[in-house]
Amino acid sequence: MTACAIEITTTAPFTIAADGSYAARLAGDGEARYPERWTVAGPEPYAVPLPLAQPEEADSEVLPLADGRVLIHRRVAERHAFALLYPTGGGGAAAGPRTGELPLGAVHPAGDDVRVSLLPPSPDGCGAFALAAGPDETAVWQVAGGAFGPVARIPGRCSGGVWLDRTGRLLALDRELEGRTKAVAVDLGRGGEVSPLLQIAEASDDRLLLADPESGLLLIRSDAPGPGEPRLGWGVLGSSRPVRFPECLRGVGAMGATPFAVQPGQALMPETCGVALRLDEGGIGLWRPADRHVFRLGAPVGWLGGTGLWTREGRLRLPYATPDVPCALVSLAIPVAPPPPVRLDPPPPPAPRPIPLQQAPLR
Repeated sequence: MTACAIEITTTAPFTIAADGSYAARLAGDGEARYPERWTVAGPEPYAVPLPLAQPEEADSEVLPLADGRVLIHRRVAERHAFALLYPTGGGGAAAGPRTGELPLGAVHPAGDDVRVSLLPPSPDGCGAFALAAGPDETAVWQVAGGAFGPVARIPGRCSGGVWLDRTGRLLALDRELEGRTKAVAVDLGRGGEVSPLLQIAEASDDRLLLADPESGLLLIRSDAPGPGEPRLGWGVLGSSRPVRFPECLRGVGAMGATPFAVQPGQALMPETCGVALRLDEGGIGLWRPADRHVFRLGAPVGWLGGTGLWTREGRLRLPYATPDVPCALVSLAIPVAPPPPVRLDPPPPPAPRPIPLQQAPLR
């Protein structure tokens, strides 16, 4: 396992495509920001800058597609504009930017209290969606890979966003309605049909943080174990067994730990999936549901956005960038968990035996 030094992570958003082929971020500092695409599928990552004539605002969002193009979300006056960026090659300084741009459309929020943000990359690699969350209603917009426009409208204010399948049809959202937050499933293939997903307790707030469609593993934050004390738990999609809240996650969960990557390729074995947690103090936690131990590791210097990607072979790849190494990945393996403590029961008392009369105690 490669050693890591504890370091505060870079807060700039860094997004990895669902298939692990590409990643994207806003590079640069201050008012000189530009999109940057990383190729991360090969043995050595490399970055391609995608600058345009004007620098990007710091609150712009970028999302990589499986074909190498990068979706960008910008706020322009009162609207939210979306476009695809791609490298065009050659040119030299006189030819201007070497980036092509394809405008897709814009979302015009109904009011200032509507928040528009990109959802995580779609599992199919070609679609992209955005969430327009208002106080009373939330709309899911398709912004790439299909007709631009709303595909679902859900009562209540929604946040989060976790894909539940490998086709980009089932989307989980955390919906705030009537004072409670519950995760719901939205079927984009059936006009945005909404169904309950997490109902741990009637009065609890239950949020879905991450899911692995292959194994069905769900990572959850809920205050059902105790009012006012949100804890990390896990369950299995479609299982009749209740959500479990391991004691080993209680300490890291109280410090705001958030899962950011799940090991794929563990079909029918959710307990064996490696889970990576971003710890509040800037470190990394590695854990499996089958284990009763969380390994705490230092993050690499320049860790980007607190993100990473598990390989099917069980290696966790973390992106980082420093002035000397502007594009790199560090690879970690989850250590072997210590065996549970052996419980030694006291030996059973000896069976009674007859005592010779002369040895019998006197009264």
